[in-house]
Amino acid sequence: MQIPSLKRMDRNARRLTEIFAVLGKYGLADWLGGLRIDWLQRQLVSFDGERLSNVSHEARIRLALIELGTTFIKFGQVLSTRADLVGAELASEMSQLRSNTPPDSVTAVKSMIQAELGKPVEELFAEFEEKAFASASIGQVHRAKLHDGQVVVVKVQHTGIEEKIASDLEIMAFLADFIQKHVSQFRPYQPLAVVREFRRTILKELDFACERRNLEEFTRNFADNATVHFPITYPDLSSQRVLTMEMLTGTSFENAAGLRQAGVDLNEIVCRGVNAYLEMIFTNGFYHADPHPGNLILLPDGVIGIIDGGMIGRVDDHLREEIECMLLGVIHKDPQEVTDVVVRLGSPPPDLDIEGLRSDLNEFNLEYGSRALRDFNVGEALNDITDIIHRYRVFLPAGCSLLLKTLVMLEGTSHQLNPSFSLAELIQPYEEKSLQRRFSTSKLWGKMSRAYRDWDRLMEQMPRDLSVILQHMRSGNYEIKHEHRRLETTVNHLVMGLLIAALFLGSTELWSRGIPPTLHDVSIPGVLGYFLALVLGFRLFRRIVRMESKSGEP
Repeated sequence: MQIPSLKRMDRNARRLTEIFAVLGKYGLADWLGGLRIDWLQRQLVSFDGERLSNVSHEARIRLALIELGTTFIKFGQVLSTRADLVGAELASEMSQLRSNTPPDSVTAVKSMIQAELGKPVEELFAEFEEKAFASASIGQVHRAKLHDGQVVVVKVQHTGIEEKIASDLEIMAFLADFIQKHVSQFRPYQPLAVVREFRRTILKELDFACERRNLEEFTRNFADNATVHFPITYPDLSSQRVLTMEMLTGTSFENAAGLRQAGVDLNEIVCRGVNAYLEMIFTNGFYHADPHPGNLILLPDGVIGIIDGGMIGRVDDHLREEIECMLLGVIHKDPQEVTDVVVRLGSPPPDLDIEGLRSDLNEFNLEYGSRALRDFNVGEALNDITDIIHRYRVFLPAGCSLLLKTLVMLEGTSHQLNPSFSLAELIQPYEEKSLQRRFSTSKLWGKMSRAYRDWDRLMEQMPRDLSVILQHMRSGNYEIKHEHRRLETTVNHLVMGLLIAALFLGSTELWSRGIPPTLHDVSIPGVLGYFLALVLGFRLFRRIVRMESKSGEP
């Protein structure tokens, strides 16, 4: 084994011990066989000094993730988009996760920029503020000025963050695999698949080139819309770990009081912003997935600036049509349509109580059915539907969950600026656009073209396949093969079991009859056969248990 591998194993072992210690501290390690002792919990405090006995289970999970650092905070943020997986309460708690990481030294920052861009900071920028004005979990942001006078922000990745995240991802994969194999109550939640999805997400976030391409695509999509603006990026001053982009100056949507004092028509601003998001989702199929008020800025002349293109979502035609059906089913109070969409989109368990699901959605319909469209809260309705889906263990695709979470967050941000805003009223016109798109000439022609190609391929292959089948039938060589996985092993175990049983019964008979040769009137062949049958039976039992344990993995 190489020395780097030994170092990595040692580092991972120490980190794993730290993780278990934090989980135990917050009373989250009961699945490891730990004990929840109330008096002990009263002695424990969180990293910020709050007594854990006064904190809810969901809040303890959030505090534990914060204490475990960057990777786990990001994992919690991903879980906040999976209310169908973890439940609405925990997802809501995870949405509060924010990471304010101490910034790196200016020396480390300048070294990173020079290593990535090949020139010293003094040559690349006319001015560069050494003090970062923001520092998150993955990177920190500095103001700078280009040689042409343009004010920009430079986002620089924290030194060594990739190695830390890579180490944590290894440990998370190990824990997920262990839990999936050995902790049956977590197996339906597919922890290994969740960690793999998270790994793809965070590796993309580590690559600032992905964020640059996202911002460029948003800029192209809204090139004809002068009321929405995304930061201009500078590819020559950007890399995988450094991102230079235009600095947007204005009033953040977090400052609702400041916007009101400026005499801004908040209802008009909210409507324009929401319509921009609905256009991203239902027209472009590529949307900004973090409509947090801090990511939205009112620029001069009433233009809405949208920053932070790290978290994005994509919607293909199939998912867009299904989401449209679900939203319109919710707005039109049609529980049957919503149920059908949930079952089509999700991964329902084999024992899904479809009638119970339909009944709960019908109750949901009765609760929301009496509300006028103006008073219809889409976010609240989506949260209730997600809670029902979670209760019946129907897991939605990650893209679908992210889209629902984005719509809920979008409505929440809108209500901060205008409490009387109705997202349902803006979504409803998309019903007509949806129908026009589905029945447009280009859409129908595309479907007909695909159907023609499928039928053409089938008609071309069918005569040849039928001819081969008839030839085999005439010659008597036509066979139907059915393969049963592990059937041969099962038969071997059955035969071995029968032989062991026969050996056991035969040896018992020899022993009881005292068949010679004997020792102290005890049949030696009978005793030897008896104990041999016990040993073989024990080995067969262990083998079967191991096979069942492996086959129990989803």
